[in-house]
Amino acid sequence: MLAEKFYRSLYRIRRIEEEIARIYHTDKIKSPVHLSIGQEAISVGVCEALRPDDIVFGTYRGHATYLAKGGNLEKMIAELYGKSTGCSKGKGGSMHLIDVAKGVMGTSAIVGTTIPVSVGYSYALKYRKSNSIVVCFIGDGAVDEGAFHEGVNFAALKRLPILFVCENNHYAIHSHHVSRRNSDNICERVQTYGMQAECIDDGDIFRIYDFTNNYIKRIMMGHIAPVFLECITYRWKEHVGPNDDFHLGYRTKDEAEYWIQNDQLKKLKSLLGADISSKIESAVDLETKNAFEFAEKSDFPEVKELYTDLFKD
Repeated sequence: MLAEKFYRSLYRIRRIEEEIARIYHTDKIKSPVHLSIGQEAISVGVCEALRPDDIVFGTYRGHATYLAKGGNLEKMIAELYGKSTGCSKGKGGSMHLIDVAKGVMGTSAIVGTTIPVSVGYSYALKYRKSNSIVVCFIGDGAVDEGAFHEGVNFAALKRLPILFVCENNHYAIHSHHVSRRNSDNICERVQTYGMQAECIDDGDIFRIYDFTNNYIKRIMMGHIAPVFLECITYRWKEHVGPNDDFHLGYRTKDEAEYWIQNDQLKKLKSLLGADISSKIESAVDLETKNAFEFAEKSDFPEVKELYTDLFKD
């Protein structure tokens, strides 16, 4: 049942990030964290439609993307702890998550930097006549980067198998997106490059899934062309860190209330009922506990690791 799969993935991401927020103040986590609480439905809706050999590139707010695509949970938590058992050997932290075996080719700390890499990867897939696609997750702030316009233009020109997913949570740190551009027209701007673009403005996880699933069918039929999906959403927590930030004055609690009431996790739970949701929650709670225990018991990297994985010896 699709709703059951969605609920497990959504609850898992939410529960894990709530635990990250809970222990963040203890300094056990050695990395800044950009929580995706409130935005998880985008990654879940997209990634549940993907196949094992499809590829994703994510942003620094990438916990949800990594987990939704099947990234190893224990290695992710160990990475946040800076441990040698982490997915980047404890060297990357929260913003540099990777699990190549699951098609998670990496998240990046710098806005827009995965766009050219994603486009290049999709170009390689087309060159090799692969049936896989690339999904490039970006935030609304990345739309203002030169790499975005270059990447979208090249993808459209070469008709590449790539899905751009813009997680528009309204803010680039503390700047509202309509204060950074003359009008609220992200999809219109993308369409000028000759690319299909659609906006899902209510965060509905089923609509996000259906859009992605239909695009994959087009790819399999040989109708290869890039597509852009803008998903309006809202982060509940501060830009970086585990706290609320409404006291800073750049946004209000009233503004967030619609999205809190429209929480897809709550919606799915009502569809499933108490018995099914409770079983899922119990299993996820145990998995979460074990993952944090794994991170706690793991060792920090040895000093010699400072001199490995370098571009130059």
